Amino acid sequence: MATDTAGSAATPRVLRRDDWDKWYDTLIRAFGGVPESAEERELWDSLTEYDRSLGVWDGDACVGTAGAFSFRLTVPGGASVPAAGVTMVSVAATHRRRGVLTSMMRRQLDDVRAWGEPLAVLTASEPAIYGRFGYGAATFQLNTEIDKSRVRLASLPAGTDDVRLRYAVPADVLDVCEAVYARLVPSRPGMLARQPGWERVGVLDPESERNGASPLQCVLAERDGETVGYARYRVKPGWELTGANGTVTLENSAALDPAADAALLRFLFGIDLTSTLVLRGRPVDDAWQYLVSDIRRCQPRLRDSLYVRPVDVGAALEARTYQTPVDVVFEVEDAFCPWNAGRWRLSGDAKGASCERTADAADVALSVRELGAAYLGGVSLGALGAAGRVREVRPGALAEASLAFGSGMAAPWLPHGF
Repeated sequence: MATDTAGSAATPRVLRRDDWDKWYDTLIRAFGGVPESAEERELWDSLTEYDRSLGVWDGDACVGTAGAFSFRLTVPGGASVPAAGVTMVSVAATHRRRGVLTSMMRRQLDDVRAWGEPLAVLTASEPAIYGRFGYGAATFQLNTEIDKSRVRLASLPAGTDDVRLRYAVPADVLDVCEAVYARLVPSRPGMLARQPGWERVGVLDPESERNGASPLQCVLAERDGETVGYARYRVKPGWELTGANGTVTLENSAALDPAADAALLRFLFGIDLTSTLVLRGRPVDDAWQYLVSDIRRCQPRLRDSLYVRPVDVGAALEARTYQTPVDVVFEVEDAFCPWNAGRWRLSGDAKGASCERTADAADVALSVRELGAAYLGGVSLGALGAAGRVREVRPGALAEASLAFGSGMAAPWLPHGF
């Protein structure tokens, strides 16, 4: 995505329906210009929220794009909190360094505040861009390539053998798969409650994205007639002189309990004529790590995922709970959204919290970016303090806040991009 610096910026305006094709073409060009299939284009057109999307125009040419999906995000404690899902951000290469991006980010955060949404979230094509607008990396994901010829599954949880697996056409079982996903949403910070239409993203299957692999396949995990999990995957055949060396790639999956999850993993390990299992975008605490015989040969790799920005500090901190009692005054720096700047007293525990303006002395000083990074409980305030990005003013306050900010749940995770 193109970047910009301060300068004369055109004024963003709300996207009109008859401008969508030009607007979307600008976005596609900024990300390399490779055309999408008709299916992909139709899906993203149907998901675009026009009244929450912005464009910058130079005459008849669209030179900047930005959107904001109306999401609900699970936060520590299990609440589902309104969050603006910042998306489709681009600046035409012909208009870099003219303030286009800054003007869109300014208008967008003003809008999010007016909509009463305490959080804005995004996934970053270029992580260096968004810190200056107050976004902090709050969740991470694991990617791995498992050599199945050298790695086996260790002892599996009780009940694994009671799970029945069956093949299904991915599009034909959307309802049961979405029901499984929906039951999991409150249990893990960072998960998005999917709005109608978003279930199609998980089964989008353009041939251009297969890289020589099969069309998307699906297997359901069932117990006593109930669907308790699913896995969507692809198989890429491969052969060499010594025999088959195909690759199985897990695209997305969900399971309601350890036995169902293990049964699906065992299935993926056991697919014939394959020697490599690729897992993408998995939670950092995903169970597979504790079921394999040799984690080192799995080559796990960590990557940033969801970036969080408090738009209303008080409302955001009140929306979640805290795993230990906390009473701390934060001195928040926020040059881009000055309504957040100043001192906030957070008092809370596992049952709820209050966060209000105060004139009391600060206990901990930090920027809104660090507050966003720590918000879902996956990034430690103490670790940020050790990096010099959070400053302790009152001795002991940082340790108190850091412990309280832990999620007390599963590690935060974004299950899919947007």
